[in-house]
Parts: sequence; C-alpha cells; structure tokens
Amino acid sequence: MAVGILALQGAFQEHADSLEKLSVKYKFIRNTSDLESMPDGIILPGGESTVQRKLAKELGLLAPIKALIEKGVPVMGTCAGLILLSQEIAGGEDTAFGTLPVAVCRNAYGRQLGSFSATGNVGEISDFPMRFIRAPYIERTLSDDIEILNITDNRITAVKYKNQIGVSFHPELTNDLRLHKMLLSL
Repeated sequence: MAVGILALQGAFQEHADSLEKLSVKYKFIRNTSDLESMPDGIILPGGESTVQRKLAKELGLLAPIKALIEKGVPVMGTCAGLILLSQEIAGGEDTAFGTLPVAVCRNAYGRQLGSFSATGNVGEISDFPMRFIRAPYIERTLSDDIEILNITDNRITAVKYKNQIGVSFHPELTNDLRLHKMLLSL
C-alpha cells in the first residue's frame, strides 16, 4: 500500500510522519509523473488552499487527482484539503476538485490567534484531539449521503462521503493516528 500526499504547500511532511508511524509507504505528489502508479489513497494536507489550488492547476494536477477520487481512490482532506475537496466555498471562490458535496466557509475561526484545540468524537472514534488553525467549517451538506462525523461549537467539522473524509482540523499535528487509520480502512 502506498498513499500519495499532495506536497505543494502546507503540512504534508507531518502527514508523512504519521504514515511512517503506521509503517505505511507514501510518496509526495508534486507533478503528474508522481501519479503514474496509482496511489492506494490520497491525503490533501492543511495549509493555504488558494495557493495549493493555484499550484495544482499550474502543474496539471487538478484533473488527474479528481479522476482518481471519482474512481474511488480513498482521500482525506484536512483543513485546506477539505476546502480543496468541497463543491462550494462561501463567497463564490473557485473550487479545486469539487468532489465532496459540502459548502465550506474558509478561515471561519478567524486569524491565527483564533486557533484552538478541542477533543471530541469523530464518527466512531472517541475522544479525538482536534487542532483548529484558521480552520474552515462546513456550512451545509449538499447530499443526503454525507455522514457527519463531528460537530464542534455547533459547526460541522468532519464528514465522510463514500471514499472521502473531510475534516476542518489537523490530525497530523497530534499523536493520534486513528483518522489516518480510517483513511487506510477505506
């Protein structure tokens, strides 16, 4: 098994470190040649979603990654990765992959100083440590097939849809590997 991690900007190394702890092979996705052998899963890391979308477009990565997601390759988007997956972004901002039927609000918790930590259940995972850093939240779901995994402060912060997991927070910044294991189980 090998997981591809979009490595254009953001917390990609932290996800790689989490996969190493699970003894899972990974490769960084930086250009289309990195997709020649189809990954068994994809991680879209936190960071700056606008920069990641722009670079992915310039490098020709949007269409091939979207095609992999639509073929059923499991994907987890964390923070900015959630924004990249979403079908709608508040304010009418351009979307990237648009495969996850949710509408998100970017930087919903304000500036860097508005970052916070919480603990909560994420689906069947109990007491998961969540790190929110200038995090988005999900304003609404756009499909009845969306499974809401977490609500924090009355806002949807984690969902699952078919082969996709989208979370507002950063599991890679904790020592808890259960969300990475959830991705691998898909």
